[in-house]
Amino acid sequence: MRNTRIGAGIGLVIGALGLSVPAAVAVGSPASDSGMHIRSGNGSPGSTVTVSTRACGSETYGKGTSEVAGAFHLFKGDRKGELVGTFKIPLEAEAGVDTVILKCPPRIKITGTYKVTDRIPSGAVAAGFGAATDKGTQLAVGGVLIAGAAAGGVIRVRRRMSGVRT
Repeated sequence: MRNTRIGAGIGLVIGALGLSVPAAVAVGSPASDSGMHIRSGNGSPGSTVTVSTRACGSETYGKGTSEVAGAFHLFKGDRKGELVGTFKIPLEAEAGVDTVILKCPPRIKITGTYKVTDRIPSGAVAAGFGAATDKGTQLAVGGVLIAGAAAGGVIRVRRRMSGVRT
């Protein structure tokens, strides 16, 4: 019976992973299907966004337009056949989706999108019991929790050994 439960659990985990792989592959960069790569998947006001493409072939120049930031230019990149352009998201930009359009001769037009977040991240992540300088309290609380777990384990083992059950 125990082996059946373990086997069923393993089967469920493998099935869940198998079903999530196509979704994870599809998430990628929204512009990746069009041949455009937008670095700064979630840009915030004041940050720089880099756009690159190989769809223009051997061209050495292209033009780009962002709904939020306006026009920018694409120039020859480090890799062969790649055009790269950058623009800065204005500080007054609102959260939402920004559409980027790239054009290069003779009649190539590529469209992609990325997300603009509503705030500029600053400072450390607030995910604990207080400031990082308050280590004494954190250590004391951690010590009490560990001592409580150890005491509970000792009581459980002693009750099992004596055969007393309630």
